[in-house]
Amino acid sequence: MCNKSSAAFLIAAVFSVAAGWAHAILPIQHWQTKNGARVYFVENRSLPMLDVSVSFPAGAAFDNRDQAGTASMTNRMMRLGAEGMDEQAIASRLADVGAELGGQFDADHAGLALRTLSSSAERSAALEILARSLQRPVFPEEVLAREKERLVAAIKEADTKPDTIAAVAFYRLLYREHPYSQRSSGEVSTVERLTRQDLVEFYRRHYVARHAVVTMIGGVSRDEAAAIAEQLTAGLAEGDKRAPELPAVTALPAPETRLIAHPATQSHIFVGAPGMRRDDPDYFALFVGNQVLGGGGFVSRINLEVRQKRGLAYSAYSYFSPLQAVGPFVIGMQTQRDQAQEALELVRATLREFLTNGPTENELSSVKKNIIGGFPLRIDSNRKIHGYLNLIGSYRLPLTYLDDFVGNVERVTVADIRRAFARIDPERLVTVIVGADDAATAPAAR
Repeated sequence: MCNKSSAAFLIAAVFSVAAGWAHAILPIQHWQTKNGARVYFVENRSLPMLDVSVSFPAGAAFDNRDQAGTASMTNRMMRLGAEGMDEQAIASRLADVGAELGGQFDADHAGLALRTLSSSAERSAALEILARSLQRPVFPEEVLAREKERLVAAIKEADTKPDTIAAVAFYRLLYREHPYSQRSSGEVSTVERLTRQDLVEFYRRHYVARHAVVTMIGGVSRDEAAAIAEQLTAGLAEGDKRAPELPAVTALPAPETRLIAHPATQSHIFVGAPGMRRDDPDYFALFVGNQVLGGGGFVSRINLEVRQKRGLAYSAYSYFSPLQAVGPFVIGMQTQRDQAQEALELVRATLREFLTNGPTENELSSVKKNIIGGFPLRIDSNRKIHGYLNLIGSYRLPLTYLDDFVGNVERVTVADIRRAFARIDPERLVTVIVGADDAATAPAAR
């Protein structure tokens, strides 16, 4: 919901920085509430809107293995009933003021997000709903029973699809006993066992003020933002001083390949290894390098070699997914069943060559231009900026992360990329093929 004037203002600000001006792209204001929640705020009055969220280290990785799905269901249920309001009342009151309440959920973090008009009456009504949902969720039994039934049906349906089967098997092989191996939704058996008390206990442990991150952008003043942050966090339990931690991700002890039978006409292939943390010092070398390898669309090497030159895949790509602990490096493809082995061998050869020699200077220069030229589009709306505020706050990145982005990209060299990518061992990868021709007698992934 970003109008042309606000988008133009933000884009102009970005190019001003790129040209060497001494103005910050986004004047991020940062402070703590009385009970320790960290607040990140950008004032932007180009739209009469306010985007605000409160997130916590409460993602899927904090589930117990025998209670997988607790984190996701807790987050979902917080929007479906709070003290004095059932789900119909919440929906009706939000509609009355034109506000949207949603959830935020991934492996590391979970929370609630609100988009509302910044005018006082509408804003106050919407923030009251958000505050109650955060501080006094009720987790009604009858709604939980319905949501469990809905989720079990969705998991069963997903488990018939080759892309889901491949992804689940890939993460289990890659992370083994680490929490990142668990499916965020949980499994049919664990979801069916969930109780209201499980959700209450998870909420009490993880939705606490000390580890809350409040992010806001919109048409309010600093004083108003400070009052909003206090309102949203004042009723939360204080929580332990030490934030919940995740175990370290260990290197793969050996390569592993899993072939899984499936009647699909296409083979779905994932290849990968542990990649990087969100705060990795080599983040930009890996990010820029991967744009050359497989993240840059049609011009990336994997797509060029596998799809465009030889027509061996409908899609071929690679990416890093940085997380609190080491997130995955993934190469993915979809190809005809009888071409799966040829495509896989070509991908492995392309990866080995890249790891040995890195990108060419021309490839690196071209990718840098594309990233820098496209950077204004990363922050051309309040919603996108809000996402970056949440990223900066949740992972404790520098306040200058966006100001420094272009410069960090420009400084990456071929040598940097080769050194950073040395963490990927081409002889020690996880490979999953769903729908391979020779998978009829292969062990199942589950």
